[in-house]
This record gives sequence, structure tokens and C-alpha cells, in this order.
Amino acid sequence: MEDLLELIINKYELFLIVIVRCSGIFLISPFFSSQNIPNRIKIGMTLILSIIISSTLDISVEGLEMPMFVLVFKELLAGLAIGFISSISISVFYVMGQIVDMSIGFGMVNVIDPQNRVQVPLMGNFYYMLALLLLITFDGHHIILNSLVDSYRYIPVGGFRIEENMVFSILDLVSNVFVIGFKLSIPVVAIIFLLDLLLGIMVRTIPQMNVFVIGLPMKIFIGMIIIAVTIPMFNAFTDRSLNILVDSLYKFLKYFSEG
Repeated sequence: MEDLLELIINKYELFLIVIVRCSGIFLISPFFSSQNIPNRIKIGMTLILSIIISSTLDISVEGLEMPMFVLVFKELLAGLAIGFISSISISVFYVMGQIVDMSIGFGMVNVIDPQNRVQVPLMGNFYYMLALLLLITFDGHHIILNSLVDSYRYIPVGGFRIEENMVFSILDLVSNVFVIGFKLSIPVVAIIFLLDLLLGIMVRTIPQMNVFVIGLPMKIFIGMIIIAVTIPMFNAFTDRSLNILVDSLYKFLKYFSEG
């Protein structure tokens, strides 16, 4: 305990700066930013991480020739950027769920996300929560923490900067999320499209048939069957998302080592 207090006292400026970057992770990254986690636990985890990380760093904040408020701002941006990229990588399941909802007739149905307390697509929330459970099983939360620790090798204290290539890389990640989300939803979209085509032929053949009364329940029923059938393949979907998460985080960090 005395050694811990001595460490904090001797490196109190560095310790406070590390807290700022760690706080960015707990503000917007998956898992750690959940409102289901009490704030005191988030604060405690931030302090523990900051103590561990600051004990491994051998730099002097006084040697950095920049105002303290600029240093704090840069460190907060670094933490937020890591959390933001990890959030985008996982949001592919929201995109997938939104497309599925629109296909099977749930486009107007939203539910409250218990993590962020906002309205989200019904199937998007289902896929996202299932993906979070699988990502925790696959140690996805460890990947985010490892990227935070490794960020000090790529982005030294006060070394965060915004470059044009970095912005384009994040935009490319966002576009890939939409593309992958659409690809994952193709089984449902394709079969529902064939069902719509069949209903159209039936309406032309039997004009008296009420397509809205018959079509909507049928689309929901068949959509649920397709979702149930494709659930066993969700491990592969989650593994793909995990690879995107790792690639995106370390591609972002390597921009600074190359610079």
C-alpha cells in the first residue's frame, strides 16, 4: 500500500494524465460505457488501469513543452478515438438488424437499449446484445483494454494528432460497417424478396386476395424462421466483427508510429 501511494505521489501528474485517456474508453466504448455498470465501478476500473499503466511509463510530464489543458485535451481525444472506433466496429449488428427489420415488417418497431437508454431497432438490439455476449466470450473486452495499453507505445503522452489519412480511414471503416451489415442480412432480405415476388404473382392471379392481411404475418413468420435458422452461424459473424475490431484499432494506432 505504501509503495502504491509513493508511486501516485511521485508520478501524480502522469497519473492524472493517464486517467484522462482511460476515461475516454469508459465513455463510449462497447461493454465499458454501458449504463448498466455503476459509475463507481467505472471510476474504480479507471483508477486501477491508470495506476497499472502509469507505473510502466517512464516519462516526465514537465518535460512536455505544451500547456496542461492542451495535454489533457489531446489525451481525452486519444481515449475517445479508441472507444469510438471500437463502437463503430461493433455497430455492424445494428445495421444488420435495421435491414432485417425493414425486410420483415418491423421497420417502425423500436425498443429501448438497456445499455445506452436510447431507441434502437428491434432485431438490431437483439443481434447487438447477442454479439456482445459472444464478444465477451471471445475476450473482445480484453482486446479493447490491450489496445488502450498498447496505445502508449504508438501514441506517446501528448502525441495525439488528427491527420487527413486517419479521417479517411475512419470514414472507410464506417462505410465497411454498412457493407458488412448488408451482407450479413442477405439471407433474410433475399428470401423476403422472393416472398414479395410470390405475393405479387398471387395478387395478379387472385385479385380478391388482401395482400396486406396475408403478406405481413407471413413475412414476419418466415423472417423469424430464417433468423432462427441462421443463429447457429452467428459465431462466424461475431468472429468477423472481432477481426474488424482488432484491425481497425491497430490500424488507427499505427498511423502515429508511421508518422
